[in-house]
Amino acid sequence: MSPQSPPKRVILTSTMLQRNGYSFIQIMLKHSGGRPKKKMYHRVHDLDKVMDLQKKPSLILQLKDIIQSHKTHSILIRDLEKEVGFVQKWNFMALIEKYPSIFRADGGNGVPIKVRLTDKALKVAAEEVVAREVMEPILVTNLRKLLMMSMDCRIPLHKIELIESELGLPRDFKKSLIPKYPHFFSVNDFNGHDYLNLETWDSSLAITSREEKLSNSAPEEDEKTAKMLRGGNCSSPFAFKMCFPDGFRPNKGYLEEVQRWQKMAFPSPYLNARRFDFADPKARKRAVAVLHELLSLTMEKRLNSAQLDAFHDEYQLPCKLLLCLVKNHGIFYITNKGARSTVFLKEAYDGSSLIEKCPLLRFQDKFVQIGINRDVKSESQRVFS
Repeated sequence: MSPQSPPKRVILTSTMLQRNGYSFIQIMLKHSGGRPKKKMYHRVHDLDKVMDLQKKPSLILQLKDIIQSHKTHSILIRDLEKEVGFVQKWNFMALIEKYPSIFRADGGNGVPIKVRLTDKALKVAAEEVVAREVMEPILVTNLRKLLMMSMDCRIPLHKIELIESELGLPRDFKKSLIPKYPHFFSVNDFNGHDYLNLETWDSSLAITSREEKLSNSAPEEDEKTAKMLRGGNCSSPFAFKMCFPDGFRPNKGYLEEVQRWQKMAFPSPYLNARRFDFADPKARKRAVAVLHELLSLTMEKRLNSAQLDAFHDEYQLPCKLLLCLVKNHGIFYITNKGARSTVFLKEAYDGSSLIEKCPLLRFQDKFVQIGINRDVKSESQRVFS
């Protein structure tokens, strides 16, 4: 059985285990009439940690957006519940107290308390305009690539909205971005839904991020990679970068199968999926490439399970999507941290850190650091004084 070919009549169940300091998911692959086969899905703690590390920054940025969305660039505490709900309101109030270098509360003694950004935070927040200007051509290109990969070069707008923050799109992108590029995009009604349509095909964009990185690799790096049999990597033009966890110890037979799969040619994700029979191993490898490219087009190279599942029809994703992701655990990682399971593109991370950041992410990091650098330091000084 190849690393990508799903077994027949598979039942997939999982159980959390602990062993030798590592976390695992026990995967039960059961064939009809046979005994279940156990496989271990190894946890990558650094990627699990990403979900915890992003909680406070995402709340800080969310509150910043809420404050700036009001004409007065401030919001009354009593109105915060209307914006975010009763439970989340208390999370934000704790945030306001913890990060006084970002958020300033005024009022009290009978005067309604309102929150605004501090002068320092306002100064940094003004840089978002420049970051979004730099991001715009990147966003336009990524939207075009998303549409080019879809079967009919069109995607329902509500599905684009589902991943707008992951792509880096502004909330009003339908009004502020799409109309500016009528030669690339149009919005049309189809079966009662608004669809974003691709107006012009550009073959120069039909190159995946995997291919771009491969073309930028030096020959000596390719030669070195070809020798890395233990890691499942090779220098084939059809290979994916494999990042197996430290606790994973594949045997020689498994690595030989992986290397054969790595060298197997497959059609481009930018070719229409209708042309291929998914029973063909090459088409199944192509599906892996589609998932790889879809994640590559997001800012943080990750999407949650519901977001991925929403694009089943547009990209002809595997019916057994979870099984496909688990089988390709050298390429993708699934974490159950957070409200929903999230799929990471493993090669995009070094430990818990995203390797390449777009201008918008760099701005967001700078804004959040106002509080983390100053307020956390001040808090530790109070504790030890």
